Parts: sequence; C-alpha cells; structure tokens
Amino acid sequence: MPFSAKKRQGTISGILFVAIFAAAATMIANIQAVSALGISPLVVGIVIGIFYANTLHNKIPREWEGGITFSGKKILRFAIVFYGFRITFQQIAEVGIDGFMVSLIMLSSTFILGTYLGYKIFKMDKDTSMLTAAGASVCGAAAVLATEPVLKAEEHKTAVAVSMVVLFGTIAMFLYPVMYSMIIEPATGFLHMTQQEFGIYVGGTIHEVAQVVAVPASIPGASADMSNSAVIVKMTRVIMIAPMLIVLGIYLSYAAKKSGSVAGGVKLVIPWFAVYFIGMAGFNSLHLVPENIVNMINEIDTFLLTMAMTALGMGTRFSKFKGLGLAPLYTAAVMFLWLVIGGFIITKWVVATF
Repeated sequence: MPFSAKKRQGTISGILFVAIFAAAATMIANIQAVSALGISPLVVGIVIGIFYANTLHNKIPREWEGGITFSGKKILRFAIVFYGFRITFQQIAEVGIDGFMVSLIMLSSTFILGTYLGYKIFKMDKDTSMLTAAGASVCGAAAVLATEPVLKAEEHKTAVAVSMVVLFGTIAMFLYPVMYSMIIEPATGFLHMTQQEFGIYVGGTIHEVAQVVAVPASIPGASADMSNSAVIVKMTRVIMIAPMLIVLGIYLSYAAKKSGSVAGGVKLVIPWFAVYFIGMAGFNSLHLVPENIVNMINEIDTFLLTMAMTALGMGTRFSKFKGLGLAPLYTAAVMFLWLVIGGFIITKWVVATF
C-alpha cells in the first residue's frame, strides 16, 4: 500500500517531486511560442518526464517510486473523471446530428483502422497499436492517458502514442489553414465548404483540443460559427471516449476468454472512471456550479493530467523503444491521411445526408 505507515513519507515525496516537474511543464507550455503551436502542458510534461527517466532517474531515493507510480495511475483516473467539467450535453446538442455523426464515424473508423494497421500490417504489439489509434481518433494525449489504464500498458508504449499525436497534430495545425483557402474560397465545386462545415471538419479530424482551438484562431476571416462548431464537435469526440473505453473493456474480456488466457469465468473490464466521467459531464450540464468555479476546476484538472503524463514519462526508458522501428510512424501517418482525406469526404456526405 503506497500510504502505509512505512511507505507514506516516500509516496508523498514522490508525488511532490512529480508536481514540481508538472509545474515546470505548465510554465513552459504557457510561453507564447509554445502555446502558439497548440502544445499542451501534458505534452511538455511527458517530454520532461522522459528526459528525467533517461538522465537523472538514479539520483532520487527509491522510496519515491511509489509516489511516481501513484501519480501515473490513481491521480490519472481522478483527473479523467473531472475532465467531464469541460463538457455539457447542451454543447453537443448545438451542433446537431451532423456534428454527432461526423464524430462517431471518424472516431470509430480511425480507431479500428489504426489498431488493425499497427497490429496486423506493421507488426506492432496490440497495446501500442490501440494507444496510437486512441490518440488519433479521440482527443490526443488525454485519450492516450485514458486508454492506458484499460489496457494496463507499459509507460513507454504510452510515450510512443503521445509522440505520434504531437507530430501529426502539429502538422495538422499548419496544413488546415492552407486547406481553408482551397475549401472555403471556391464558391462552388466539390471542395467547397461553408464556414460551419469546415468547423465540423476541423473538430472531427484534428488530434488535440488545443489544436482545434488554435486552427480557426490562425485563419484570417474565420467566423464564430467555424470556431464554435470546431470546438463543440471536438468535445463531442471527447465525451465519446467513455463509451469507447467501455466497449474496449468488454472486447478485451471477450478476447481473453476466446484465447483461453483467463481460466474459468471472464473478468469483465469496465473502466468505471469513464462511467464517472459521463456522470460528471451530466452534472456539469445542470449548471449548478458557477462558471468561475468550473474554470478553476478545469485548471486544477489540467495540472493533475500534466502530473499523470509527467509520471508516465518518468517510467519511459529509451531502451524499451528498441524493436519498434518506424511502425508507429507508418501507422500514425496512414491514420492522419484518413483523417484529412476521409474526414473531408465523411463531413461532406454527412452534411448532405442528415
């Protein structure tokens, strides 16, 4: 037990150690040049954590390891639950069936495609394939973090998935404004989209929430309709992580039973933190908590997620990356092409159909 009388002091010291690193990550992420790229404190945190893991990890007392592990596991689940304060069901209803269908189709298709490509085609292990697919299909680093406890994956696999999110999410931030002039400006033709439709496309296909916010902000002449549609569709994808994780837990239980790796009855893996996340979003939809308090909760929650990501980075050694080769890059690249090209086609079809 991490908080037993014997281990309590070391655990607390380890948690405080992670918190100091997370605070540094937050300050770095708030630097204008960094924030302009849509790089969140979570991403900075895992980079700092990995740097520590491969340079200074032998310099701290071993008793602190319990606090680092606690930050990467328990604090993570707590933070995912309170991530629900970023969403209301009213926001999701605002974009209507178009935004919901684009979110549902892109999330499910990207996750299935990425998992299949990584595991079957590029021969990665299943955990890394699913984590990489989760990052691309839902909401970037936060989705990777939320999926990791369900898979019980190793820290370095999480780091691989997050690095792919950073790479292709950053590419998207520069690509989509260029595409805007090709899509919005033509008055007619297949490539034409309205500002609201382009917002749905952005929210349904870009990796990170921060990147979705940054893209309309970087486009001269972008309307409020575009910005609002992009963010709301993105948050619809975010809330879908809960049912996705529940389905994933059921699948893992079924797969374990089918392979015979579980003796006797199948232990159903239900990620309860995902269920609580939906409940928290429902509570937030009632608007019982003042907006300034909600904003404070979200700031604290971002810091807790940064702690969790930093802790996962601290468990990542470069030696564990050997053997992966370019498989994660190939998998993430194909998913990115699907998000950009397939997402455009899906958005056009949904808007025309529903």
